[in-house]
Amino acid sequence: MSACEEELNEERTKKKEKKRTKKKEKLHLATKEEDDGEEQKPEVKSSECVLLHGIFKVGKKSHDVLLTSTTLTWTPITPESPTGEACPPPPGVLMLRDVFAVKVKRRRAAGQRCGGPVLGVALFYCKRRGRKLEEETLHLHNASSEHTHTWYNTLRELLAGFSNRPRCVKVFINPSSHKKEAVHIYREHVAPLFKMADVRTDITVTDRRGHALFVMKELQLDEFDGVVCVGGDGYVAELCHALVLRAQLDAGSPESPVRALLPLGIIPAGSTDVVSCSVHGVRDPATAAMHVVLGHLQPVDMCSFFSLGQLLRYGFSAMFGFGGRSLARAEKRRWMPSSRRHEYALVKTLARLSMFVFYRADHCQLNFLVSNADHDLPGQLGQDPVQDQGRDSEGAESWTTIQGSYLSISIMAIPCLSPHTPRGLAPNTRLANGNAALIAVGDTSRSEFIKHLKRYNTSGGQFNFSFVETHTVSAVKLRPRPPEDESEEDSKTTPIIQSDATFPWNIDGELVEIANEVVIRVHPSLITLYGEDVDEAEANVSCNCI
Repeated sequence: MSACEEELNEERTKKKEKKRTKKKEKLHLATKEEDDGEEQKPEVKSSECVLLHGIFKVGKKSHDVLLTSTTLTWTPITPESPTGEACPPPPGVLMLRDVFAVKVKRRRAAGQRCGGPVLGVALFYCKRRGRKLEEETLHLHNASSEHTHTWYNTLRELLAGFSNRPRCVKVFINPSSHKKEAVHIYREHVAPLFKMADVRTDITVTDRRGHALFVMKELQLDEFDGVVCVGGDGYVAELCHALVLRAQLDAGSPESPVRALLPLGIIPAGSTDVVSCSVHGVRDPATAAMHVVLGHLQPVDMCSFFSLGQLLRYGFSAMFGFGGRSLARAEKRRWMPSSRRHEYALVKTLARLSMFVFYRADHCQLNFLVSNADHDLPGQLGQDPVQDQGRDSEGAESWTTIQGSYLSISIMAIPCLSPHTPRGLAPNTRLANGNAALIAVGDTSRSEFIKHLKRYNTSGGQFNFSFVETHTVSAVKLRPRPPEDESEEDSKTTPIIQSDATFPWNIDGELVEIANEVVIRVHPSLITLYGEDVDEAEANVSCNCI
C-alpha cells in the first residue's frame, strides 16, 4: 500500500471518529436536557415528608401524584423524548387547607344507592374568585379499590387535623328576614355544603323576636363547635348579644362582658347585611358557608350600650339622628317591600330636614375617650372578662366634650361594608383594632348633607366637609339635649325633652327608642366570626334615590 493510500485511510478514520464523537455529544446533551426537565418538576420540601405516591388519571391523562401533610401535587406522565426537545407541562398543586371534603367515586346503575365498582377519589375544595369562594372538584381516577381507599383514608385523617373546622353547629334561621327567603337560602346554598363536609347541624327556625336569645340561654354549648345564623343584621346582632350574655352567665360575671365561647357564622339573608359584607367582602351565602366549613376565624370588636346604668344590648354600630329617624319611618311601612320602604323613608326624611326644627338637627352633648389603640389587638376565645376601656376613667383619663346641633351621629366598631357603601360607612375602622369610629355630621343645608351621603357609594371623600367631624374612640356618652334657650339645667338625669318623648336609634338595623343618655363602650375581640378581615366590599349599587 502506497503512502498516499495510507494517508487517505487515516483521514477517513479520523472523520469517522469525529462523527462518532459528535453523536455521543448530541446524545449526552439530550440526556442532560432530559434530566434538567425532570429537575424542573416540583419537588417536595425537605421539611415535608411524602406520605403517598401513586398514579391517577386526571382528565384523560395519567399523572404522577404526590401527597404531603399540606399539599397535593400531580404531574402529567409524558413519554421520553430522545432529543429532549419536548417541554414538560407544569404540575398542578392543591393546598389541603382549601379542601373541605373527600369522597370515593363509584360507578352505579340508575337507582343504585350503594356499592358499585370503585373509580377513584374526588376532592372538593374552594377556589377564590375575587372575594367569592366557589366550589371546585378534583377527580383522581384509579380502578384499584385498595389503592383508592388508602388515599381516601389518609386524606380524611389529614383533613380531620384542622382543629378550627366545626363538626357540629347550631343553626338559627329567621324566616321573616328581608324577602322571607332565609329558609330557601339555607336549603339551596348552605345545607349541601354542610352535608358534603360532614358538618352535623341542629336547626331552630325562630318565630318571634327574642326567640334565639331564649334558646341560647338553655343550649348545651359543649355539644357544638359553632353557631350559624341565617338572617339580616338585626338577627346577627341578636345572636351576638345572646352569645356574649351566655358567656357572662357561664363565667358568673354579670357586670363585665365576657368573650363568646363559640364562633358565629353569618349567612346573609337581609336587606343590607353590613356585618356579613364586613367579614366576607360579598353578600354570597355559598362564600359564607365556605368560611364556616373551612374554619376561617376572625375576632371582631363589639360595643355595649347602656342607659341609666342598664344594659340595652351588645352590637357593632349605632346611628342617632338621621339614621334613627329614617329607620323609624321605615318601620311604619312594614307592609311595603324591604328595599322600597327603606328608599321611601330615606327620601321622606331628607325632604323634611328643612321643614321643622325638630327634623332639622338634634341638640346633643358628646363626651368621648380618644382611643390609644393604634394596632390590631389579638383575639382569643375564652372565659376571661374583657377589660372595659374607659370604665371609671373620669379620674384616670380625660373625656373630650363637644355639644351642638347634629344631623347625624354614628358610632361604628366595624367598617360596615355593603354593596351600597363598598368602602364602608367607617372606612378607617377595622374588625379587631380595639376602637370605634365616631362620625358627627353637624347642622348644614340639605344639599350639602346629600352630597355627604352620596359620597359613601363612590371612591370616598365623604368626610371632606367642614361640617363633618371624625374621631377614633374607645367610649362615647351621647346625651340629647333641648336647645340652650329652652333649658339651662345640666343634670345627667334630665330627660331629652321634659316629657315621655324618646329619640330613635338605629342599632345594627334595629329600631331602639331611648329617652336618656346612652353610654357606648368598645370591647376588643368580644366575639369571633367565621370570615376574614377585608378592605372593601363588592359594589352592586341598586338604590339611586339620592
